[in-house]
Amino acid sequence: MTLQRVFVALTGASGSVYGLRLVEQLCLNGIEVTFSASCSGTQVCLEETGLDLSGDPAKATERLYAHLEVETGLEMVHPDDLFCPAASGSAAPDAMIIAPCSMGTLARIACGVSGNLIERAADVMIKERRPLLLVPRETPLSTIHLENMLRLSRTGAQIIPAMPAFYHQPESVIDLVDFVVGKVLDQLGIEHELFKRWGT
Repeated sequence: MTLQRVFVALTGASGSVYGLRLVEQLCLNGIEVTFSASCSGTQVCLEETGLDLSGDPAKATERLYAHLEVETGLEMVHPDDLFCPAASGSAAPDAMIIAPCSMGTLARIACGVSGNLIERAADVMIKERRPLLLVPRETPLSTIHLENMLRLSRTGAQIIPAMPAFYHQPESVIDLVDFVVGKVLDQLGIEHELFKRWGT
């Protein structure tokens, strides 16, 4: 399947840079991105990156464009906007990624609880059997966390923990970020050169 539209969400776990770098790479690959950040995700993003995603979505989109230094293909929507096409199976995106994915968001998706657009869109992806990729960022993992991830894996969701490798000899934080983002892109079938592969 050729990806044309992808929904990317950022929730309240540490690691906002994963979601932002992923959005940048998708836009650079000509993929239309709908982006949303939960209320806690917005707070964490501001703390970690200085990027303010709060307020009017149109103005937040402008700030996001400037931060990522991309020019087209991006729209930010409010996490409570259930009129967004991603909230309906009849207009579902080709894929959805939540990066980072908090354990609270993961748990609600695993239980089928849709309290906002992000959780509803994830529920749509599961019921429509479309790619749902979750990038959890938590440690240590409790038994509850692991059981929720197993439950989602059994529905077809892909769990891609934010676990950077070191065999590519990273020289910066962005090298570590790019390894995880590259792994997400691999699962979507998107070619990239974000990290040196094993044995090459």
